[in-house]
Amino acid sequence: MNEIIFDVREDEVDGGYAATALGYGIHTQAETLDELRTTIKDAVNCYFDETMQRPKIIRLHFVREEILAA
Repeated sequence: MNEIIFDVREDEVDGGYAATALGYGIHTQAETLDELRTTIKDAVNCYFDETMQRPKIIRLHFVREEILAA
Protein backbone atom coordinates (compact mmCIF):
# COMPACT_ATOMS: atom_id res chain seq x y z
CA MET A 1 0.00 0.00 0.00
CA ASN A 2 1.31 3.37 -0.94
CA GLU A 3 -1.22 5.79 0.55
CA ILE A 4 -4.28 6.11 2.74
CA ILE A 5 -6.98 8.74 2.22
CA PHE A 6 -8.89 10.48 4.99
CA ASP A 7 -12.23 12.21 4.49
CA VAL A 8 -12.04 15.38 6.65
CA ARG A 9 -15.13 17.33 7.64
CA GLU A 10 -15.49 20.47 9.73
CA ASP A 11 -18.22 20.38 12.36
CA GLU A 12 -20.18 23.54 11.57
CA VAL A 13 -22.24 23.36 14.78
CA ASP A 14 -19.72 22.42 17.49
CA GLY A 15 -16.47 23.36 15.74
CA GLY A 16 -13.47 21.15 15.28
CA TYR A 17 -12.77 18.49 12.67
CA ALA A 18 -13.49 14.80 12.17
CA ALA A 19 -11.54 12.46 9.88
CA THR A 20 -12.36 8.96 8.60
CA ALA A 21 -10.02 6.73 6.60
CA LEU A 22 -11.57 5.41 3.40
CA GLY A 23 -11.59 1.61 3.45
CA TYR A 24 -10.23 1.29 6.99
CA GLY A 25 -11.73 1.49 10.47
CA ILE A 26 -9.74 4.56 11.43
CA HIS A 27 -11.62 7.57 12.83
CA THR A 28 -10.34 10.56 14.77
CA GLN A 29 -11.25 14.13 15.66
CA ALA A 30 -9.63 17.32 16.96
CA GLU A 31 -10.32 20.96 17.63
CA THR A 32 -7.77 22.40 15.16
CA LEU A 33 -6.24 21.28 11.87
CA ASP A 34 -2.78 21.00 13.45
CA GLU A 35 -4.16 18.75 16.19
CA LEU A 36 -6.05 16.73 13.59
CA ARG A 37 -2.89 16.09 11.57
CA THR A 38 -1.19 14.79 14.71
CA THR A 39 -4.12 12.57 15.74
CA ILE A 40 -4.36 11.15 12.21
CA LYS A 41 -0.68 10.17 12.24
CA ASP A 42 -1.08 8.62 15.69
CA ALA A 43 -4.20 6.71 14.61
CA VAL A 44 -2.47 5.34 11.49
CA ASN A 45 0.54 4.25 13.57
CA CYS A 46 -1.77 2.47 16.05
CA TYR A 47 -3.82 0.76 13.33
CA PHE A 48 -0.90 -0.63 11.31
CA ASP A 49 1.24 -2.86 13.52
CA GLU A 50 4.65 -4.30 12.64
CA THR A 51 3.11 -7.19 10.66
CA MET A 52 1.25 -4.83 8.30
CA GLN A 53 2.59 -2.57 5.58
CA ARG A 54 2.17 1.03 6.73
CA PRO A 55 1.16 3.60 4.06
CA LYS A 56 3.89 5.98 2.93
CA ILE A 57 1.48 8.83 2.18
CA ILE A 58 -1.48 10.10 4.21
CA ARG A 59 -3.78 12.16 1.99
CA LEU A 60 -6.42 14.46 3.51
CA HIS A 61 -9.52 15.07 1.41
CA PHE A 62 -11.41 18.08 2.78
CA VAL A 63 -15.17 17.96 2.29
CA ARG A 64 -17.12 21.17 2.62
CA GLU A 65 -20.87 21.44 2.47
CA GLU A 66 -22.66 24.66 1.69
CA ILE A 67 -26.39 25.18 1.75
CA LEU A 68 -28.07 27.97 -0.18
CA ALA A 69 -31.60 29.08 0.53
CA ALA A 70 -33.84 29.19 -2.54
